Amino acid sequence: ISGLCYFDNALWIRLEGGEGSVKAARELLGGEEVAGQFWQQLREQQLPFFSLPGTLWRISLPSDAPMMDLPGEQLIDWGGALRWLKSTAEDNQIHRIARNAGGHATRFSAGDGGFAPLSAPLFRYHQQLKQQLDPCGVFNPGRMYAEL
Repeated sequence: ISGLCYFDNALWIRLEGGEGSVKAARELLGGEEVAGQFWQQLREQQLPFFSLPGTLWRISLPSDAPMMDLPGEQLIDWGGALRWLKSTAEDNQIHRIARNAGGHATRFSAGDGGFAPLSAPLFRYHQQLKQQLDPCGVFNPGRMYAEL
């Protein structure tokens, strides 16, 4: 198994390996064979999910984290460790739920400031690290946080 995705009420499993091994695994698991384009469309964010209304969020969580209680639609990838969310929920609600589940959320659409807010001590570390690695401020100024 080289890929697991839960989307549109279906579990998508990508099998890779020798022809005989893949055939045996497919017979054991059952299901329908689909063309490889699904995985390419997922990677390129071309599945219908990505066109749904709402803000697109990328949420990284422990793979065994339960479903998030948020309005909107979820696509679960990486065996549960990556959750794509299309939602109209407030930023702070999504950040809080992701943090409480042991992860973090990044907004991928609808405005600036998609990264989770940093605590004051952690922000100082980011500032100091940025100053040491990029003293002239030429690498992605303001990309993660406007103040950096």
